[in-house]
Amino acid sequence: MAVSHCVTRARCGKERENELKNDLPELAHLRRPLRLALLGLWAKRIVRGFWPVWSIGFFSCGLWLFGALDLLPELWRLAVLWVLGLAAVAALVRGVIGWRRPSLADAVAALDQSHSDRPLAALVDTPVLAGGDAGTDALWQAHRQRMLVRSRTLRAEWPDLSVAADDPFGLRYAALLLFVVALLFAPRDARAPIAGGAVADIPDAVWEGWIEPPAYTGRPALYLADQQGGEISVPIGSRVTVRFYGAEGALNLRETVSSAGVDAQEMTYRLEVDRSGLVEIDGADNARWQVSAVPDVIPEIALDGPLETDASGRMQQPFKAEDDYGVTQGAARFVLDVDQVTRQHGKAIAPEERAPIVVDLPMPIRGGREQVSEVLLEDFSKHPYANLPVSLEMQIEDALAQTGDTVPVAMILPGRRFFEPVARAVIEQRSDLLWNRANAPRVAQILRAISHRPEESFGNETAYLRLRVAIRHLEALEPVAADDEQVSEIADMLWEVAVELEEGRLADARERLRRAQERLAEAMRNGASEAEIAELMDELRDAIDDYTRMLAEQQPQEQGEDGQQQEGESRELSGDQLQAMMDRIQELMEQGRMEEAQQMMQALNELLENLRVTQSEGEGSQGQQSMQDLGETLREQQELSDEAFQDLQERYNGQEQQGGEQGQPQGENGTGSGGAEAGPDGREAGRSLADRQQALREELERQRGGLPLLEGEAAERAERSLERAEGAMDGAEEALREGRLAEALDNQAEAMEALRDGLRNLGQALADNREMDGQGGQQGGATATEDQNRSDPLGRDIGRLGQQGTDEQMLGDGISEDERAAEILRELRDRAGDRSRSEDEQEYLKRLLEQF
Repeated sequence: MAVSHCVTRARCGKERENELKNDLPELAHLRRPLRLALLGLWAKRIVRGFWPVWSIGFFSCGLWLFGALDLLPELWRLAVLWVLGLAAVAALVRGVIGWRRPSLADAVAALDQSHSDRPLAALVDTPVLAGGDAGTDALWQAHRQRMLVRSRTLRAEWPDLSVAADDPFGLRYAALLLFVVALLFAPRDARAPIAGGAVADIPDAVWEGWIEPPAYTGRPALYLADQQGGEISVPIGSRVTVRFYGAEGALNLRETVSSAGVDAQEMTYRLEVDRSGLVEIDGADNARWQVSAVPDVIPEIALDGPLETDASGRMQQPFKAEDDYGVTQGAARFVLDVDQVTRQHGKAIAPEERAPIVVDLPMPIRGGREQVSEVLLEDFSKHPYANLPVSLEMQIEDALAQTGDTVPVAMILPGRRFFEPVARAVIEQRSDLLWNRANAPRVAQILRAISHRPEESFGNETAYLRLRVAIRHLEALEPVAADDEQVSEIADMLWEVAVELEEGRLADARERLRRAQERLAEAMRNGASEAEIAELMDELRDAIDDYTRMLAEQQPQEQGEDGQQQEGESRELSGDQLQAMMDRIQELMEQGRMEEAQQMMQALNELLENLRVTQSEGEGSQGQQSMQDLGETLREQQELSDEAFQDLQERYNGQEQQGGEQGQPQGENGTGSGGAEAGPDGREAGRSLADRQQALREELERQRGGLPLLEGEAAERAERSLERAEGAMDGAEEALREGRLAEALDNQAEAMEALRDGLRNLGQALADNREMDGQGGQQGGATATEDQNRSDPLGRDIGRLGQQGTDEQMLGDGISEDERAAEILRELRDRAGDRSRSEDEQEYLKRLLEQF
């Protein structure tokens, strides 16, 4: 290539282009890429050279569209226009001075840079030793041919239009954003002055206003401009806010709804509505509203049914309450009615002064509280007022601290009833001691007389020894100097003695029966000899005799004379059938027919279970037993969930500490939180929890199989809920075995919720079927007659058995679990608000709260 000496840069560029055109005749295929590269260079240099010009233009147009210049005084407006004009001229001059027209050589260089081999540069180069050696010339021609082939792959790159280096603060984007926003939101009349139109009429003053009801009402704010018709009803205590804009004094506010007057600050006016009246804005068209102040209704509460007490002494008092905006809290107050107490024996003296019993009323966990229908569930068996006359008064309160009360109702404060004579005597003396501690010497003397001959009165040695300890404490007590703690300690000892006497013998007989059944079942599995079978059957017969005798001793005291007669008939029937069944079991076992013997043994167990629930212990019908069993399952599931959650916390804290020492995060599996593979200890703990979950699931499956036959929609819902609970338990078991504790906790929470639903629906189903049985008995329908003619293995009428259980409360366990659910919800909220807890734990707590 010839070397030329350029006098000027323009001449040099022109000569360079001519050389390229002469030296690259074979590059016709690059015309389009070169043209695109040249256009890209033009765009790049225009943008980088003149971006301040269009930025100033966008900024100026945005100000004009918003009408911002019209808000400035004339002098300031001219100054801003001059500044913008000078800036635009300066930016334009800067761009022109720095402008350099892109040439063909620039386009070739830009296109050549897109390939690492630079083929175009190779094509226009000449060898240093050209013409001296044929081999060298041939090699150079081969090289040129290779570069020519590669030049066909050249493509023009997209030009780099970024000016971030020249505009580090992004002023161009701010100007463009202002322009776009002005196009979208600027009022049309703002452009009128500069556009040459007439100046729009702007009012001297404008206003805006709204009414905010009290927060506790949950009602939305009302904008006065949107209120058509001029009539507004708002709660008393609503706040009215009005703001004026423009010339001061052009608008005035008049009102007759606030006795405290208007609070005016600059051009903002606030007042509180406490009466009906008028709100008017002078100077505005139709700005007049007739405000009706609606007072807050006083809440109301009433008892919603009779007081019920279960066998353990726990009371259930339904009530209902209502308020226009919702009840906030409530309390029940029990006051001793001294005038109604039989003043004899230990209660002949004046009682000690005690504060009334005050307990909080249960409130709904979910939903509104405008209509509340709940049940007060409490156990006052250990309270000094138990089984004494009291007056009950319930009170509720709303957000304004307004209260509503029930009419005082006279009642006997429910408490546990004791039927064993010595236990009843001990409880009576405990009541006298709590009535007034001055009775302590008298109570000690009576208890000594009761325990004078323990071999005649006490069948439980442990209870007798505890009573002797209590007597010594009583004799050492100084009534005048004794404090409440000492008296309470002695009262607790007497309570334990009474409970031991009441339940101890029956519990021992039940445990002996259970052991005899287990030994006989094991003998069936292991193929025992005839001698072993005879011995075990004699042991079972003795255990059944002791158990039925304990039931017979307790039943007459609970049911009175009529109950004693009925129980005697049942015992005679049950004795014959029990004897026949045990003889048949022994015969089958001696013949080696173990499978049939096991089936007969299962029938015997069902018969004894039926005998247990219908004749004693205050457990009621089969349905109530199912309710109690499911309630126990729910409590065990809650305990298991608590332990799993504690295990998750301990593992996460330990692994977080271990991860901090090793300098790497821990995952959920393997070495992470809750992973069973975290180590031998973690694996063993997970397996233990999983085994317990499996046992609980199997127990629920057994309970489902033993549910009473019920009809109706509630019974179907109960079955579906229990089936869902069993499925959730199965998922929790699987997650525990795999070490996924967080997932296991979610499944356990679902299982507990399903169990609660099952308890509620089962209770409803029992109540519905009880009503159906009652109607069927009155109507004498064919179905009712057929059911009444059926009998259980003891020969008793099924209809009578169902009716016998209808007086028992079925919903005790379900309601108790709701109260526990409320406690758990409060605890979850407290823990979720603790920011010191780990992120994983807070995420898990949030998932639990979503279910509530």
